[in-house]
Amino acid sequence: MMRSSRYILVGIIFGITLYKAEAVSWFRIYEMFHFQSFHMFGIIASAIVLGVLVVQIIRRTHMHSTDGKEIVIPPKDRSIPRYLIGGFIFGAGWALAGVCPGPMFILMGSGYTVFVVFLLAAMTGTFAYGKLRPKLPH
Repeated sequence: MMRSSRYILVGIIFGITLYKAEAVSWFRIYEMFHFQSFHMFGIIASAIVLGVLVVQIIRRTHMHSTDGKEIVIPPKDRSIPRYLIGGFIFGAGWALAGVCPGPMFILMGSGYTVFVVFLLAAMTGTFAYGKLRPKLPH
């Protein structure tokens, strides 16, 4: 229970940070998709840079998980169509909904209950992908 509460606390702090940075604002996302503001691009770029650095640190230092096992990150398949098609579907959903899947929970917690509809749509899409995955080219 104690270990789970740490993750919940980190998630709450992360959610508050995203909310205060306006990363979940529909208006900021709208500005981004119309190339009217650098705000969201700056947040996304900093997340990419931080992600690359953390993955490199994990790989080079042979870091271990809390269970004591070495964290192994397998190399990604470099198939171009999978990233183009997946990126297009993800981006189209993001543009249509005006929200990335992660911040949906933050927005629902902020009182925007309409995002329950988008959450259900995202869950339906995830379920459909899980069922269709064996038949899709990877």
